[in-house]
Amino acid sequence: MGDKPSLVDADRLRPWLDEQGIAPGEPLAVARITTGHSNEVFLVERGDRSLVLRRPPRTPLSPTAHDMAREHRLLSAFVEHGAAVPVPRPVALCTDPEVIGAPFYLMERLEGVVVRDSLPESFAGDAGAPRALAESLVDLIAATHAFDWRAGGLDGFGKPDGYLERQVPRWLGQLERYRTRDLPEVEDAGRWLSAHTPPMQEPTVIHGDYKLDNVMFAPELPVRPLAVLDWEQATIGDPLVDLGWLLGLWLDPGEEASFFGGANVALFGHGPVPTRADLAGRYAGATGRDLTHLAFYCVLGLFKLACVMEGSYARFTAGTSDDATFAFLETGVPGLARRALEFT
Repeated sequence: MGDKPSLVDADRLRPWLDEQGIAPGEPLAVARITTGHSNEVFLVERGDRSLVLRRPPRTPLSPTAHDMAREHRLLSAFVEHGAAVPVPRPVALCTDPEVIGAPFYLMERLEGVVVRDSLPESFAGDAGAPRALAESLVDLIAATHAFDWRAGGLDGFGKPDGYLERQVPRWLGQLERYRTRDLPEVEDAGRWLSAHTPPMQEPTVIHGDYKLDNVMFAPELPVRPLAVLDWEQATIGDPLVDLGWLLGLWLDPGEEASFFGGANVALFGHGPVPTRADLAGRYAGATGRDLTHLAFYCVLGLFKLACVMEGSYARFTAGTSDDATFAFLETGVPGLARRALEFT
């Protein structure tokens, strides 16, 4: 097999940048920043401009998960209507797939750090950094949920009516399309969710994949968020879906990290780490929302992740993905469902 074509061909991108007035005629450099199972991200440097390009992966997971115009619309609404949550400023949108082979958009480049497996050195010596990072997470998602999406021109961005009731059937339906084995724990979680679906909260913008490594912070202390990233799953729906996703993946002190559990594992060993109850209390204080049914949302987040990851496992076992990490999903997916059931 020959080499795969480039995901961003500089020769094809150059005339489009000229048309947009982005340093026309200047030398152009394109370099990949991230790759994986989400959208692809590239650094675009031209003249004195340094921008970030986002485009769908070579093999999209689903059309709605990689809608560039949709992401660009949301970022534009936040910037133009003064959202209290910081996001990268969008610069230009291209919906013509003929330019580089897929729609894409450009946004400002931010110089910051993302916390994944370990704390940056600049944070690691401050015993207050873990708490400050955790509290920033809560404050940012509360600000997201406070945005007036109707005034921001986001009517039609999602389908809030019946949003919560659609979740379990939607994800079970996805699962049925690719499942290759019995998953009794996932089915148990689905049954529990169906029997315990609460009334939906007043709809807001929701991020859809909200966790520590989807926030960029300033590289030096004090802890200061620069932007919430990766809005590809965003919609209008029940805001507690975001909180449940965050808390379902959050380890309390003394709990052990698993293949998936432990989105905050980098915080341990550097100072006190807030518990799920601490974060929930801060969110309730900031928003005034009733968290009586919070367990439902934690179960829902982990159940959804189990369904999504089973799709990755199915591709791996079918030989259509060569990502060796997917081998762990044989036990990882049932483990996710068992973790979900711990919240019931």
